[in-house]
Amino acid sequence: MTSPARILVVFGTRPEAIKLFPVVHALKADPRFECVVCVSAQHRQMLDQVLEIAGIVPDHDLDVMQPDQTLDALTANLLTGLGKVMDAVQPDRVIVQGDTATAMTGALAAYYRKVPVDHVEAGLRSYNIYHPWPEEVNRKIIGAMASLHFAPTATSEAALLKEAVDPARVHVTGNTVIDALHWVSDKIEREPALASGLAELEAKFAGKRIIGVTSHRRENFGEGMEQIAQAIREIAARPDTAVIFPVHLNPNVRTVMNERLSGLGNVALIEPLDYPHFARLLNIAEIMLTDSGGVQEEAPALGKPVLVMRETTERPEGVEAGTAKLVGTTAATIVTEISTLLDDTTAYEAMARAHNPFGDGQSSRRIVELLANEIGQ
Repeated sequence: MTSPARILVVFGTRPEAIKLFPVVHALKADPRFECVVCVSAQHRQMLDQVLEIAGIVPDHDLDVMQPDQTLDALTANLLTGLGKVMDAVQPDRVIVQGDTATAMTGALAAYYRKVPVDHVEAGLRSYNIYHPWPEEVNRKIIGAMASLHFAPTATSEAALLKEAVDPARVHVTGNTVIDALHWVSDKIEREPALASGLAELEAKFAGKRIIGVTSHRRENFGEGMEQIAQAIREIAARPDTAVIFPVHLNPNVRTVMNERLSGLGNVALIEPLDYPHFARLLNIAEIMLTDSGGVQEEAPALGKPVLVMRETTERPEGVEAGTAKLVGTTAATIVTEISTLLDDTTAYEAMARAHNPFGDGQSSRRIVELLANEIGQ
């Protein structure tokens, strides 16, 4: 019998962990593969929460997180650390996801060793190298080296083909985040205590229309964060509305939000949520206000409109489908767009009922079969 192919799965942040744990589960359940997991811990606390709920114990942990480290220092540490892991593991293939520094350096370290790199969530493009920054360029760098491109949608496939990627190397799989959301929702249904930590807020805000907020993008630091905070103040002044905002650990976010929003009765500034509680927030929110990429994919799976506090998005499918709308970071615009959804039932239903273009929950299964075909298993 052919020995299993050794696949090294590399990730370092909470979003990567969410989108890759279904792939890790599928690989570990398949005798054709030996799955080795390396985490960089680019985000330590938030990463560990996902690992715990998903039942994944990394084989290698670089623990690179340092307060206020520069991108160049982070990149150097990641590249040398991941290189040492690859020299020890000797993988047949390396899997990376998305657009983080960990994903980019993981792909580069593999390329330096002539190990094929397979890119989950390939082909997302905003066509602006500073929005999202530095993720747009990270993703394009990975695409230049990838062996298999697992594109979540036909739009991302088209972007890769436009860049002259070999069509035989591009496969539309859907987005694994939908697999993860289905998995954790099923787990919460079996074990409700996993997501019971929001019960007190749910009781406090009973009868109010909840706006869920996430914000962490580097390009929004400074004036963008100030504008976002102002918009939240104005929305929370409505007596029928409440805001639940898990505040990112980055001080560029936390300082502004604490200064501008602390003490408001209709605003709950809470610690970052683990994955089950975030899934619960998606369930109880009427609208999601975010600058995150993943939320643009997750919320529509639950029929929740997404207002995206960015000027561009590398996920235009949601905007085209009507599940998401770009609103920028000007307070007046954000307030107007949220108010429209709160006050105009037709506008709300048009977004809530739009078809989610990001997947059906079977993406990980497709990826594993494509890998098996590639290695001739």
